[in-house]
Amino acid sequence: MQIPHPIPYTEIPTLRDVYQAKKTIAPHFARTPSHYSAGLSEMLEAEVYLKHDEYLPLGAFKGRGGINFIANLSQEERDRGVITASTGNHGQSIASACRIFGVRALIALPENANPLKVAAMRALGAELVFYGANFDEAKAHCESLAKEEGYRYAHPSNEPLLIAGVATQTLEVIEDLPDVEVIMMPLGGGSGVAGACLVAKAVDPKINVVAVQSEGAPGGYLYWKNGQRTDAPMDTFAEGIATKEGYDVPQSILKDLLDDFVLVTDDDIRRAIGLLIEKAHTLAEGAGAVSLAGAVKHPHLVKGKKVSITVSGGNITISQLMDAVKVYQDSL
Repeated sequence: MQIPHPIPYTEIPTLRDVYQAKKTIAPHFARTPSHYSAGLSEMLEAEVYLKHDEYLPLGAFKGRGGINFIANLSQEERDRGVITASTGNHGQSIASACRIFGVRALIALPENANPLKVAAMRALGAELVFYGANFDEAKAHCESLAKEEGYRYAHPSNEPLLIAGVATQTLEVIEDLPDVEVIMMPLGGGSGVAGACLVAKAVDPKINVVAVQSEGAPGGYLYWKNGQRTDAPMDTFAEGIATKEGYDVPQSILKDLLDDFVLVTDDDIRRAIGLLIEKAHTLAEGAGAVSLAGAVKHPHLVKGKKVSITVSGGNITISQLMDAVKVYQDSL
């Protein structure tokens, strides 16, 4: 079912905004490395570098966006308190930034949210509101609370400051690998891929940016393919990319700048988690391994090229890890 009423947005970040975000974020987070992986390079017949944003203090790339967003709010907005919806990593990002800047943080979560991420948000001082069976139900409740109580609502993806913040990841990739040819990125809400497109295409339009999403939750892919928001199923263990539909601001960027978009199965993602452990000594959550899953499933996208594969997060539970290792072992 296609959903009408697209919302017009005009505030698209620029490369200048990304550089400003880099300056804002620098006092709080160190840049993350891009490490060459001999094992993955041999397997994919490419020159493969992993962008290790799971090294950030929150274990995920989203921390970049939270700092940039909260730092740029007015005092009046901070005084109202900030509310957002999340499956975990975005919520940690907002909670952490609110703690740094002394702002009240409320996070709406699905009732089955990742317990590691829940514990982290609680430890960061956020007030947690559990509602619904999935992210989109929690988000709808969050938006109602924002209207009723007057909180400053932080949409997980339709916020230019969030996109500019997470785009600093790609800025670092190109600074470290100025001749990079392909950037493989996970897509959930789309802020990370949108930021990558803005930076990469401003530097060199020939850099290919490829989005990867689980076919169990293809809302972003369907929006990109159909040109409008499309209601999609949402059945993936990788909660960091589990969104029911695409979002207007990032999709308006992807429409013009994204080179390719591929889907993978959840077992493809589980096998990629195993590959990262065995061949790159790297622990990733489902969303953090989906970029590699895309490269493995579609090797023609990377073969013979210099490639950055984003590891966006490492917040995986023991049960998720055990499932992934079993699927990987069974595939050998």
